[in-house]
Amino acid sequence: MDMAYDQVLIAAAALLGLVVIAASTLKGWQGWLELKRCELDRVQPAEPRPGTGAARIELADLRERVRKLEAIAAGVDL
Repeated sequence: MDMAYDQVLIAAAALLGLVVIAASTLKGWQGWLELKRCELDRVQPAEPRPGTGAARIELADLRERVRKLEAIAAGVDL
């Protein structure tokens, strides 16, 4: 019976150690993610946002299409 108690005690201590390591690793991971979020917020400028250039190109393309459609509707050859 004494041998079984020792094994249970060792298993419980190992499990507790594993829980402590897992909890500290999770806390470190969350801290690292928060650090990366802060770095990304600091690096990105407030204006202009990434993708603004693509939006401008798309807007210019749409304006060109509207101009062509208006010319077609007016009967003007381009």
